[in-house]
Order: sequence, then structure tokens, then C-alpha cells
Amino acid sequence: MELKPGMSALVTGGASGIGKALCIAFARRGLFVTVVDFSEENGREVATLVQKENSKFHGDLRIPSSIFVKCDVSNADNLAACFEKHVQTYNGLDICINCAGIANKTLVYDDTSDGTRTWRHAVNVNLVAVIDGTRIASQIMRNQKKPGVIINIGSAAGLYPMFLDPVYSAAKGGVVMFTRSLSPLKRHGVRVNVLCPEFVQTNMAEQMSRKVIDSSGGYLEMEDVVNGTFELIQDESKAGACLWITKRRGMEYWPTPEEQRKYMVNPNKSKRMLTNNIYPSIRMPEFFEKIVVHTLSHNFRNATRLERVQLRFPIKAHSALVKIIYAGVNASDVNFSSGRYFSGNPKETASRLPFDAGFEGVGIVAAVGDSVSHIKVGTPVALMTFGSYAEFTEVPAKHLLPVPRPDPEVVAMLTSGLTASISLEKAGQMTSGQVVLVTAAAGGTGQFAVQLAKLAGNKVVATCGGESKAELLASLGVDRVINYRNERVKDVLKKEFPRGVDIIYESVGGEMFDLCLNALAVHGHLIVIGMISQYQGEDGWKPKNYTGLCEKILAKSQTVAGFFLVQYAHLWQDHLNKLFDLYASGKLKVSLDPKQFLGVASVVDAVEYLHSGKSVGKVVVCIDPSYGQIVAKL
Repeated sequence: MELKPGMSALVTGGASGIGKALCIAFARRGLFVTVVDFSEENGREVATLVQKENSKFHGDLRIPSSIFVKCDVSNADNLAACFEKHVQTYNGLDICINCAGIANKTLVYDDTSDGTRTWRHAVNVNLVAVIDGTRIASQIMRNQKKPGVIINIGSAAGLYPMFLDPVYSAAKGGVVMFTRSLSPLKRHGVRVNVLCPEFVQTNMAEQMSRKVIDSSGGYLEMEDVVNGTFELIQDESKAGACLWITKRRGMEYWPTPEEQRKYMVNPNKSKRMLTNNIYPSIRMPEFFEKIVVHTLSHNFRNATRLERVQLRFPIKAHSALVKIIYAGVNASDVNFSSGRYFSGNPKETASRLPFDAGFEGVGIVAAVGDSVSHIKVGTPVALMTFGSYAEFTEVPAKHLLPVPRPDPEVVAMLTSGLTASISLEKAGQMTSGQVVLVTAAAGGTGQFAVQLAKLAGNKVVATCGGESKAELLASLGVDRVINYRNERVKDVLKKEFPRGVDIIYESVGGEMFDLCLNALAVHGHLIVIGMISQYQGEDGWKPKNYTGLCEKILAKSQTVAGFFLVQYAHLWQDHLNKLFDLYASGKLKVSLDPKQFLGVASVVDAVEYLHSGKSVGKVVVCIDPSYGQIVAKL
């Protein structure tokens, strides 16, 4: 939801702390605000501050730009009256912040009272009032038939135990699970999310032990909490999301995909997953087509030819036959066709000819060998073995990765997505609060790198060439897009990032590598995932000398790390699951180049198109258009 002047927000607990900060932040965006709190003096003061901030947006109004309503949120009638007053005043409700909260000063196991004024009251304020406020706000939003957002303010104490106040921890844990269970409301236009900050310097937090706060890294900045709230409001993909904010790690969504899989009964079967029998039976032809490298050359067209070969049976005992539906195109296809990925001298490499081309694909298991039990006929799978530029391919079954659907988006998650996910984690040691630069960012792998860096809570800078590519990157949330056709990358980095860049995801090579190395910050990590600018040409891939490389990285304790995906095969399935979870939840977008390539014969054109520099997103070949149409309808 885009915040616009004239929209309205209701904030409980708005007279102090996080609630007050949000009221003022909304006012600075021109929103009308109802401040709800038990403290009349503080509440009216905040309402006045909101009106002053709002004056530049709303000069002459018959209604106040902010009102205060005194309320005990644990009293259901009082709370309902607050919402009624807001709707009467502002003719609707766009945003509701359930922020009111109190601490329980007496440990529950030391409390000899009936709890009416202590722990029971704390539960009523911290949990019951949040449930009630969400209930009322969601009903208003659904009745007005326009989008609305509800943010419940939880706490890190709702994710992990807080020994100094078990009741507070229990109540906030309830807020977290209650909110996460409300994602289905999105279909009615109402998104409910929960924010879980660690310690913020408020009156409540100042009652805590300073040692406890220091052990967690100290107080969060209030600005971090406001920014987290705005992210949950503005990101349309967030529904039932829990955003955890810490001083140590920045913003992080909870639970992570791997944590979520632990409590799923069967993480590989959901409504988005397909059963094996929904595909029509696969017709086994006598012959099929594939792309074969017959001579070593960086010119993919000259190196390859389309061959029609016989489909042979039986399948080897530990192998499976896969009907390829989509295959991914990669810049390294030309390195493979030139034999650079084979060890040994040129004569030994040439002795391998002919060999099958293509790195990655998705399809359906058509047949299995006698010893294969974990993969069944009809199972959608991904493969990252040589030979995907073919209508059929036989591969060792242990190399197949079960996937939810044999879609082109899944192809993009393979070489491109896995390279970004694994390299940023392992080679880049990415955390949060960093500046991350991605070169050639509008390509197949760059689109994943920018989004994963952004999801981790980093500032993302990206380079590209062309307006359409710049528009794509902006839509993916990139903070600073550098279109090198309009401005010099070197000048932008020097002027806007004088302290340097913490992580660089580099795939261009040549002059761009030199530029990136000079822009790397102290302790920075530069990940080399390719050097596309050096791949083609009459003489092929010529290594470059980078004079002074050792001296540069020594002086600033920097790391230049190469990354080759095949050496991380043990992580493929786990990271592929993570990527699909993010994609299925709407947190990750997959951009496919719109140009269509149909059939095995179109592979050569697709490779040349990728190297033309015109592609935007992942280039994919639909190997069998008839199956591609069937999958698209499911």
C-alpha cells in the first residue's frame, strides 16, 4: 500500500514510545491520525504534534488532521468506540496499528494476587486488545471494500523467552501466532502483519536491566522500527508476515523457510505442489532431438548442431529418463562449447567430442531404472547436468531435484538463483545493514542477487544498460540503479558511496572488475561469479592480468572470492527449497525475458540473444511447447 496524503490511520498506544513515533511518521506523510491512549495529557500532546506536522499537507480543513481518544484498550466497549469515532471523523480506515502494551512488574510465580491488576491485565492489554482491535479494524476494512493494512506490534520476546517477564513473552508470542494465522484475509483486501523489535528506548524498556539490553547489542533506533513498519505496510506481498528487528542482524523475516519446513507435516507437498498423476502420459518417441557440441569453439552456433537420435531402452539401473519441458540459457554455454570446463590439455578435451549441451532444465520423469525407488514416473524434477538442450535426457536419479512444478520460473532458480543464493551466503558472508553492489543486475542471476540482498536488510546498488532494465531493477526494490548508458558507474560509486561497498556480486569482468575492486570497502567481499565481457570473440576467453591485486586486498583486509556452482552441489536442494518458498509466498519475483524460444532448434538463437545484451531477466527455451501449454493451464 502506497502511503498518500488524505489516508487515515488509528494507532493504539499512540501517546508514547513506538506508537508516538508512528503517529508522527504518518503525519509526515500527510495521513490523518487518531491517537488512542490511556494518558490524556500525553495523547493530546501527540495529537497536537501530528497536526503541526500535517499542516503543510492540509492547510484549511473543516476536520482536524488528528484527534485524541482516551481509551482503556482492555475494555472492549471503549476500544470499539475509538474505531467508531475514527470512521465518523475520517470516513473510513486505511491503517490500524495495535501498539498499546504494558509490562508486568511482578513475576507471575511471585504474584499472590488474583492477577486482576497484574498479569491478567497485562494479557488483556498485550494480547486480547490486539485480537479485538484486529477484529474491529478488519471488519471496517472489509465493509468499506477497499484495501487496508493492520500492523500488530509484537516483540522479540514473542519469538524467544523473556525470563524477566514470562507473561509479556507469552502474550507477545500469542500476537505473533495470531497474526501469522491471518494471511487468508489478504483475499479480502486486508493484510495483517506483525513487527517484532528487540529493545527500543521507551519508558517500558527503561525498566529492564541494562545488562540484558546490552547483551542484545543495545537499543534499536526508533527509525529502524518506523522503517520496518512502513515496509510491512507498503509491500503488497506481505500478509501474515512477521518482521523481526535486532541491533545485531537488522531486519529479518521469521520464521526462515528452513525453520518453517521443520513444522510442516510434509514440506514437499502443499496446495502449490502437483501430484504425479496430473500430467498426461508421456509418449515415448522412437527418435528425439538434442543439441550436440561437435567442435570446440566460443561461437556456439559453429560449435553445435541439432541431431536426431534414437531413444534407447532399457534405462540404466540407477538412472531416470526425463522429458525436458523448459531449459535455461546461460552465458557460460559458450565456455562449455569451447571446452573450458573440462580439465586436461586441448587434445584430451577434444577427445570428449561430441558431447551434449545445456546446463539446466525442468521436466517430468518419463521412466526410471530398476534400482530407482525415490523418484516415480510423472514426478516434476529439475536437473543441473549436461544435456538439458534435448527433448529427453537420461541422468543418474540421485542428481534429480524434485520441484513443485516444471515451470520456467523454476528454471530461473537453478543456475541463476542458486548461484546468487549460495554465493552471497558462503562467499559473500552476507548479513544485514550492508551496501551490496550487483553488476549486470537485470540478467538471470542478477535479479536474484538484488532481491536476496534486499530481503536480508541491505542497501542494494545495481548496474545495467538500458531503460527497460533499469525499470525492472527499480520494481525489484533496488535502492540505487546505475544505468551506465546515462551515467558513469565509477563516478556514482565515488560520489555516493565514498566509504566503499561491502559486498560486490560481479559477473562482468574486465574493466568492471577493476572498477569494483577499487570501490570495495575495508573488510569487503568481492564475489566473482563470471566475466561475461570476456567470454566471446574470435580468440575466445583470454585471461587478464590484474596488476596490484594482492597489494590492494592486503591493504584493506578484503576478500576476492571465486564461486563455481558445481562445487556446492550438496547445498542445491536446500537453497532451491528456500527460493521456491520465497517465490510461492510472494517475497521473491522471477523475471523471465519476454522473447519466446520454442523447440530445441531455437537454442542457438537463444544463446546468441543472451550474449547480445538485449535480454531482460532469465532467457528460457520451451523445449516442448505442447507440454508448456499444458503446464501453464494447471
